[in-house]
Amino acid sequence: MSIRRRAAAIGAVSLGLVALSACEKPTPLATVTVGDKTVTTEANTKCYADGKDLTTTAFAACLNSVKPTKTITVGAGDQVRIGVDPDVAKKGWLVAAGLSQKTDVLTDKTYWSLGEKDSLFTDSSTGTSTNSVTLNIIETAGKSSKTYLGVWQVKLVKKD
Repeated sequence: MSIRRRAAAIGAVSLGLVALSACEKPTPLATVTVGDKTVTTEANTKCYADGKDLTTTAFAACLNSVKPTKTITVGAGDQVRIGVDPDVAKKGWLVAAGLSQKTDVLTDKTYWSLGEKDSLFTDSSTGTSTNSVTLNIIETAGKSSKTYLGVWQVKLVKKD
């Protein structure tokens, strides 16, 4: 191989490595399935700090002002099945419909299912019913921790 070809090959490899290093590392995924429909979502960049604690302000903003990019319809009697990456499950995670917590902190479980008994479309603090709700999948720093590491969101819409 000539010196010119080697230099071109080294240059191409170097350029490729530089291009790859500029890519943003994707967040872990969360998956929500209802019936035969499935949506997969990443955490909003403001709602995931690559395994580091979210500030209280960032966490509150994620729950109150960040809008989900994925939507799924839930009919009467449907189960809402939620899956998370194993790395999220190791630390712990919980599920909230809006601001109403629906599970305790789940650890070592990559999957959880919610159904009608969980009153997904009823605000537990006010008792009011709604036709849509944001499902918040929240990564914690451990079972007894009050620290949150990420929030994934999917909009649930009640089927008439």
